[in-house]
Amino acid sequence: MALEEEIFGKRMLLTDRDDWSISQVISAYRSQHYVESDFRQMKDTNVVSFSPMFHWTEQKIRVHALYCTLALSVSRLMVRQTALAEVDLSVRELLRELSEIQETVLLYPGEKGRPRVKRMLTELSNTQRSLFNIFELDRYAPKR
Repeated sequence: MALEEEIFGKRMLLTDRDDWSISQVISAYRSQHYVESDFRQMKDTNVVSFSPMFHWTEQKIRVHALYCTLALSVSRLMVRQTALAEVDLSVRELLRELSEIQETVLLYPGEKGRPRVKRMLTELSNTQRSLFNIFELDRYAPKR
């Protein structure tokens, strides 16, 4: 029992990074949950998933792995960019909010047989408006 009381709740961190300060080692240890979260994310079959993989040749499997790694990297960069703008969302929440930003195309009868086309965005929530501005989506949106 005395040994438990002496070491309970303490961690010993070992590293081969002699050039790092103590605070850098502690910071790296505390941020390991981000990497663990990303590995869990790659197992999620709905968002940025590594599986199911419908490839059988080594080359196609390697390309699939590259695509998944790139998708994970881009999604993490997007989460980071939103966090810098003080919008706190997970990858899943971010992708859901972005997927709900939609463009509607209205066709009106024209004068000479060709229909007139009007493109407009669906109504945006506050979060979607923030994401719209953060990622500068107005350059892809229909002109008003």
